[in-house]
Amino acid sequence: MSVVVSFRISKRLKREMDRLKNVNWSAVVRDAIATKVAKEKHRLFQRRKDFARIRRAAQRIDALARRVEGWSAVAEIRRWHETR
Repeated sequence: MSVVVSFRISKRLKREMDRLKNVNWSAVVRDAIATKVAKEKHRLFQRRKDFARIRRAAQRIDALARRVEGWSAVAEIRRWHETR
């Protein structure tokens, strides 16, 4: 089953379309919309995939992070600043 979708275009563009009588504008619009939908779905899928990679990386970092007794990040940063 199909549905009717309408949209507005400028009068100038409509005149140009009317001059090109051999073009099936309905097919052009359907193809353009189908292509855009496919691209957006792919983009969303890639984005979800990227979030999954980020989540896994964060979990790995958390697993690797550990406290080292006797070591202070603040003291290390001060030491490096003083050596400049």
